[in-house]
Amino acid sequence: MRVEIWTDIACPWCYIGKARFERALAAFDHRDDVELVHRSFELNPKAENGTTPIIDAVAAQYGRTRGQQVAREEYAASEARAEGLGFMVGARVHGNTFDVHRLLHFAKARGLQVELMDLAFRVNFADERSIYDRATLVSLAVEVGLDETEVREVLADAEAYAEEVRADERQAAELGAGGVPFFVLDRQYGVSGLQSIELFSQALEQAWQNRPASQH
Repeated sequence: MRVEIWTDIACPWCYIGKARFERALAAFDHRDDVELVHRSFELNPKAENGTTPIIDAVAAQYGRTRGQQVAREEYAASEARAEGLGFMVGARVHGNTFDVHRLLHFAKARGLQVELMDLAFRVNFADERSIYDRATLVSLAVEVGLDETEVREVLADAEAYAEEVRADERQAAELGAGGVPFFVLDRQYGVSGLQSIELFSQALEQAWQNRPASQH
């Protein structure tokens, strides 16, 4: 059974949702028969890399007051901490995640995608280091075992792994995903947004029971 997960490293609900899904999968009897495919999604593809604090940037993007956005951040922090995840409120900056996604596809080609994704999530939310800074991206990639020269070459070439990112985003659009996290189980069932571990468990069981006859 294949589970595809569309995420954006800048998305707190993806950070939390990934942890919850992994807990549900760990308790799933057929977990060894589940193939996970991580796919790219940009919440704000027009974003520029800057120094605007995340709360101000997202409040402006969605037409919220600063107070409303702070409340959302604090809620995300409480949900993250409940899953054992680090989360600092408000000091990280807003930026464009296209290069992060390109690098994640490169990491996938080297068998280190999940390691880089987990580290990028943690650095962004728990450490509030800028994942939009190239020097930081290079250091994270090297930390998980990627070759520094190759990483620098990928980041320097704007088209390297760009089509892989765009292909993921086209598929998300075709499936009707308007946001992330977005989970698709065997292209039969979709789970959107931040959900409970129990719901993920139910979705896994249902998808397993109703998988194509050729997989039985």
